[in-house]
Formats: sequence, structure tokens, C-alpha cells
Amino acid sequence: MSVTVTQEPVASVATEVNPLALPLPKIEKPAETLWQRIKWESMIVLTVSPAIGLYGLLYVPLQTKTLWWSIFLYWFSIIGSTAGSHRLYSHRSFKASTPLQLFLLIGGTCGVQGSAFWWAREHRAHHRYTDSDLDPHSGKEGFWWTHAGWILFRRDIKAGPTDVSDLKRNKLVMFQHRYYFKLFPLLAYVMPAFVAGYLWGDWAGGICYAAMLRLTIVQHSIMSINSLAHTFGDAPFDDKHTPRNHFFTAIVTAGEGYHNFHHQFPVDYRNGIKWYQYDPTKWFIYLCFRLGLASQLQTFPQNEISKGELTMSLRKLKSKQENIKWPARPDNLPLVNWETFQEEAKNNSLILINGYIHDATEFERKHPGGRQIIRARVGKDATAAFGGGVYEHSNAAHNLLAMMRVAVLEGGVEHVKYVTPAERLRIIEHYREEEDSQ
Repeated sequence: MSVTVTQEPVASVATEVNPLALPLPKIEKPAETLWQRIKWESMIVLTVSPAIGLYGLLYVPLQTKTLWWSIFLYWFSIIGSTAGSHRLYSHRSFKASTPLQLFLLIGGTCGVQGSAFWWAREHRAHHRYTDSDLDPHSGKEGFWWTHAGWILFRRDIKAGPTDVSDLKRNKLVMFQHRYYFKLFPLLAYVMPAFVAGYLWGDWAGGICYAAMLRLTIVQHSIMSINSLAHTFGDAPFDDKHTPRNHFFTAIVTAGEGYHNFHHQFPVDYRNGIKWYQYDPTKWFIYLCFRLGLASQLQTFPQNEISKGELTMSLRKLKSKQENIKWPARPDNLPLVNWETFQEEAKNNSLILINGYIHDATEFERKHPGGRQIIRARVGKDATAAFGGGVYEHSNAAHNLLAMMRVAVLEGGVEHVKYVTPAERLRIIEHYREEEDSQ
């Protein structure tokens, strides 16, 4: 059995519909005060949970069984968001059976991340309008806004429109969305406390650790994707927008931290594509595939992934080479005949190599073999000697020699074909014909 590779949807579902075919987002009337902007349901969840969790750390002993129960719920909640709300429902990175969908929807509800429908709708807008005003948590709005501000306070502008018709046809997704505010108190708070209290008598630990503290860690871990992974890290695939690969975020979110890759190749069920990259969500999805619970795992063509990585590597090298001085091009050098070359060589250490006339006057005393080697070839063609007839010079020698160019010999042809070792790999930008003609 092998992974089904589908190459048709090469962009996130959030980009499949022409923006002009959808209505513009409604502009809300700005709230008069910050107080009026508060989303109270989010404010209560994000303040009460850590407060009770902190109280538990200070005053409630942590039992071993409660610890393991909390760890299980942490992973259950994280996978529900990363594999479910994110990779399955936001990007359709794979198809999930009904049992797997139920598992992921329950896990996502335990994490109190919002319904899968709401989560996917906002996330598709985030991908479609990345870093713009229509992005619900634009990286350009700052670290704290992307981390929690957009959840706690209403914006003046709603997130941009996206196509969520596929989600509306999913009965499980819509059931969870419809009854979300009845489901999450039971699954995120009551169930964790009840299991710990009923099975081993740790009601206080169940509330403080399995429910509140676990929930706080889960929420801020997922929220760190929007803040940390849009602020810190590297951009090995593209740097047009703020998403970055951030290892710490990958650790706390079961592999979601390779965010630069994800924004370039959003339908790929993987976030970490290297063998050493930590991506438990990818491993979970693949395990489900092997068990027959998942199918049609989407992967982006490796050639395009490598191309994106190479493009960024070349861009970095291009930036570096801008600080390097390069030898004069032949069309920027004067054209002189043999007689002029001979006459000028009487006063300067001019040497002809590969059709170029070089002024080695300043270099004479620095030549490793002594200045007599230079003096012996002044006014002569030393191409054969320099190219290996006497000594096979290094790449560094060829590059240094090119910086001594002062003219091109009239009638010489060698310079047309000769390129220094450094220039052979020099990055040259390509321009369209219409740009060249302007």
C-alpha cells in the first residue's frame, strides 16, 4: 500500500474561488471603546482556565494518574486541532473515515479551539489573504494581536470571504458547529474532571490539571503558530509573507511549526518533510492511512518543493554577491591594438592573458613566485603559461587576475569565451522581453 499522491489541488481550498466572484466582507461599525470590542466568551475561557490551573499548581498535589490523564488529553486535543480542524477540514490534505472524523472532532472540541467549521473558515481566510487587512490574524498586526488579540477582541473588518461549501455538506462538521457551545463544556471541563474524580478520586486534580492547566497549554500552543511562527524562524521556501519555520512551535504543536513550508504548500498533509523534522501529526495521519482510516493523502510535487527551496537559497546568495566586486565586463573596457599595448607596457606591468590586458604593476611585489615572474611576461601574451603551461593557477588566482583588467586587445577572441571561476556561478536575473524593451 502506498500513499496516493494527488497533484491537482496545488493550492489551498481557500484560493480555489475567484475573489471577485464572492461578496466583499461586511464592514462593521467600529466599537466606541475597547471594552465594547471584547469577545466575552473567549475572554472568560482564556483567563479563568489559566487562573484555576495556576491555583492547582500552587495548592493541589499532582497525582501520577492525573498527570498521565492530562498528557493523554493534551495530545488528544492537539491532534484534534492539527490533524482535524487544520489539515483535514481547512486544507483537505486527506480524506478521513467517519470514525476518524468523530475522533478528531471530539479531540478538537476538548481543546476549545472553536468549531471545526469556524476554525477552517478563519484559517482559509488567513491563507487566502495572508498579511492583508482581510487576514483575521495578519502577521503585520504584531506579535500579541496574532497570538491572542484577534481572539479576544472584535476587528473593524471581518475576515475575507472564503468558499466553505464543502464543510456545509459535511453533517458531522455542521453538527459539531451547531452544538459546539453545549459540547465543549462537557468535553473540555466536565469529562476530564469526572474521569479523574470517579476513577481514582482526584476531583481537584481533574479540574485543575486535566481540564484547566491542560487546556491553557493546548490553547497557547496552537496560538503560538500565529504569533511565534509569523515572527521568528527562517524562510527556506519563500519570504514574501511573514510565515516562518520555527522549531519550538513544532515541538508544542505536534509539528505545525514548519509554517513557511505550510504556507507555500498548504494542501500537503505533511508540515515537516525532512526525516529529522518533528511532525507527529504527519505520522498520525500516515498511521491512520495504513490502518485504512484515512485515504488520498495529498503531497506536493517534490520537484516544486526543491525548486522553492533552491529559489530561496539562490536569493540569499544573490544578496550576498551584491556586496562582492566583480571584474569589468569587456564592453566596459577600452579596445586597444597591439602597438598601443606594447607602448603602454614600457611604463606599466601590462600582461595579455585570455584576450584581456591586465595591469599587474601593484601585484608584482605580492606574487608568490616573485616579481621576476611578472616582469618576464610584461608586454607579452602569457595565456598559455598562466593556464597551465608553466603553472596551473588556482581559482583564486584566476579571480584575482580578472580584477586587474584594464583593456581588451583589438582582434583578440579569447576574452569572448573566457569566464572566471567565480563568474561561472554568478546569479544573473532574467527579465522578460517587454521589460528589456522599456
